Parts: sequence; structure tokens; C-alpha cells
Amino acid sequence: MSLDQNLFTLLLTPNTSDSSELVTDLTDPSGNVHYRKRRVPGKVYRIEVYDPISESLLASATSPSATSKHKTVELYNPSKVIELKYTGTLTFRWSFKWEEHEFEWKREECFMIRKPDPPVMVAVTKEPPGRIKTASIQILDYNLNRFDIDDRKGLEIVILTALLTFQDASDSYHEAPNDSNATSAATTSALKGFTEMTARKVSGGPTYSPPVPPPKPGPKKGVEGVAEIQASRGEVNEVLIVDECSAKDYARYCARMLHDEAMMFISIRSAGASQVPKVLQVVEETKRYRHKAGNNLGDKDLYQYVLYDTARKGPRTINLDDNKAKGKDYTPPSNIVVHLSKIDMPELRPRSAIPNR
Repeated sequence: MSLDQNLFTLLLTPNTSDSSELVTDLTDPSGNVHYRKRRVPGKVYRIEVYDPISESLLASATSPSATSKHKTVELYNPSKVIELKYTGTLTFRWSFKWEEHEFEWKREECFMIRKPDPPVMVAVTKEPPGRIKTASIQILDYNLNRFDIDDRKGLEIVILTALLTFQDASDSYHEAPNDSNATSAATTSALKGFTEMTARKVSGGPTYSPPVPPPKPGPKKGVEGVAEIQASRGEVNEVLIVDECSAKDYARYCARMLHDEAMMFISIRSAGASQVPKVLQVVEETKRYRHKAGNNLGDKDLYQYVLYDTARKGPRTINLDDNKAKGKDYTPPSNIVVHLSKIDMPELRPRSAIPNR
């Protein structure tokens, strides 16, 4: 989602004085640090948020692992414990309570839930397609000021801490699954070789070089690469088309999703205007794979619904000049979503024209 350049913005930047890559600064565009996040190494997941000037601990978040669906956020001075829970089923959604209010993080936006009234957006970020890699965030104070919140600063810290845990979870998803095992095995092998070499030196025997650690596995490719990209997004039924991977790889992934009897529909969405043609190619390839597979993937026809999101600047102008050539003002869609469904979805049908009275 695009950010308002007129609002106060915090940028997430790695700390230049830290070589461990475990420290991240939250700075304003002028470079002033407002918060500092440090990930604590260990078997369990833990991050700490500090005040950069006083170096006092403001908050911490802990869980068994970075990808756990339940995290505990604790604020200090005064102490307060907040439960951050993953409450999504088909979409990315994390919930927590602050004072008498409920809040939900949905991918790039954080909302205050006011049932039965519409939710109110209180924070927004800018994310690249495919994975959570937050670069900036804005707290929408003008919306928070509409409600009775005693500890506004505490709420801001909780919102930021939750967002920082999402990025760590996304990074963990994108790490190769055998990285930690390979590193542990390589370390054990190196220590064993060093011990044996030392023993041979003491006994006067021949010495050998320690074994070379195995190379780090590269990123996955093909259908597995598509699955890895989509897993980090937390959207079960939605496939985001980005530049990585080919249209055929996406089509195989979509066909595999539709093969699941529990999957009644999927939504194929473009990450931007440049991916619109690729979305159409993926849709056609998906239907072709199902047709070629026959009964293996189900021979039922799919319902197809197309939604366009064309950027429009300024108010709409109705031109009554019949002599003007048609088609000159056509603007290609800036985004497109194609729903492929096994069942009829009337709410997605195109609206019929209103008859003249």
C-alpha cells in the first residue's frame, strides 16, 4: 500500500555499527533513531526493543520459534503483557488487545476492530511483493486521536514490536530448511577433525586438513520456488504473481492447489501493472493443465471471474462528443485479480447495467 508523504514515517534500517546483523534501527527520514530492535540469539525466539538514547528496555517479544503462531509481547516500566495471536484462516491476520480495544494486523495494515462498526486503520506499511520485508511504517495518529486510549505510547510500541516479529518470521520461512542442520553438522565435523588432528600431532602421526563444510543450499526453483514465495505471505487461497518463477511454474502450482478437494477457489493476483499479462498467461496455462490431466485433476469446468483495478486520476469525465475516435483514452489495468472457482460465486459476477426508466 502507498504511504502518505505528509505523515510521520519510520524507516527500518540495519544498524551500521553492529556486525552481527541482529540490530535494526527505526529512524525518521532525517536519520534520527527513535527505536532500536535487537534479536537475542538462542534456542527460543526473542527480540527486544530499546530507547536509543537512554538504552532502556521498552518491550520484548518471545515465542518458541520465529514462526510460532502465538507470541508474548511484554512492555516494561510499567510492566504489561500482551498476547499476539495468529487468527487468520485463509488470510494473514494477527490479533491483540490493548486496554478496551481490539486490533488486527492484516499484511500491510493494522486496524482497530469496532464491531458492528467498520474497522479503523491505525498503521500502514509498505511491503515488496512476495515476502514481508518492511521498509517503512506510519502510525496514523489522526485516527487514534478519535478514541479514548490512555497509553498511546504503549500502543505504538506494541504495534511496532508485532510488525518486527512478522519480518523475522518471513525471514525464517525463506531460509533453507536444512541450513541450521547443515551448519550444526559442519561445526561438529570440524571440531571432530580438529580434535583428531591435535591427537595425531601429540602422538607424532601424520596430520590432515579438517573437512570442508558443505555449500549452502541455493533458493528453490520451479513449483517449489513458487510454493516457498506463497508460504511466507500467509494467504491460503491467493497466489501473488511476481517476477520470480515462470508462468508455467505458477500454473502448475495453481493446478495443484485446485486438485485439493477442500480448495473450492483460488485468486490469482498481479503484484503490479507489469505482471498483468503474466496473470492472464498463468490462468490459461492452469486451465490447460487441468484439461490435459482429465479426471486426474477433475474435468469440471471452472468458473472464472475477473476484477480490474485501473488507476484513475481526478474525477471521471463523461464525454458526449460522438465524433471523437474511440479507444484513444484506453488505460491498461494497473492490477488484475482472476478468481478460478469450482462453484458459482454470484457476488463476483459483473453487475448488469441499470435499465432506463
